[in-house]
Amino acid sequence: MNHTIAVLVENHFGVLARVSGLFSARGFNIDSLTVGETQDPAVSRMTIVVNGDERVLDQIMKQLDKLVDVIKVVDLTKEETIDRELVLAKVKASAASRADIIQIVNTFRAKIVDVNPHSMTIEVTGTESKLDAMLELLRPFGIDELVRTGLISVVRKKIISCGESIPEQNSKPAKSKSKKVKEAEASEA
Repeated sequence: MNHTIAVLVENHFGVLARVSGLFSARGFNIDSLTVGETQDPAVSRMTIVVNGDERVLDQIMKQLDKLVDVIKVVDLTKEETIDRELVLAKVKASAASRADIIQIVNTFRAKIVDVNPHSMTIEVTGTESKLDAMLELLRPFGIDELVRTGLISVVRKKIISCGESIPEQNSKPAKSKSKKVKEAEASEA
């Protein structure tokens, strides 16, 4: 079973390497990993998708929580979330096939972001199943290049922050912020 984990970490160099190293050292595979700065520039959020049973998930979450740079770890798997992924696909497009490709793009509310004499680059966002369905329809034309961002996910209820959170069954209180994070917040005030 796939599990989605949100991890709030201190935003500085080396954190991504430590988190990914934790997975590789224990033989866990990361199916998807996205990282970006949050509304607080001193904090980044990682959304990690891993495959495994409850035992594996529990072990991963405990190991992540032991890392010094990790502020909070939350299992989003059973939460009501809004999930999105972005795909850029460069599709072969002859003059004869362009109208068919445009019809598929319009059906999926995607965008054509680049056109050249031999291909079209398409941008589409949505759930994994939406993206997979569109790519399946585009494959017969020939996909020259494909890039996927990986999953990003937001809980419908606000539970993931560095401060206090709404108690949820799959959430634990955030660790106290490090000195660096506190200093960054103080300098903004």
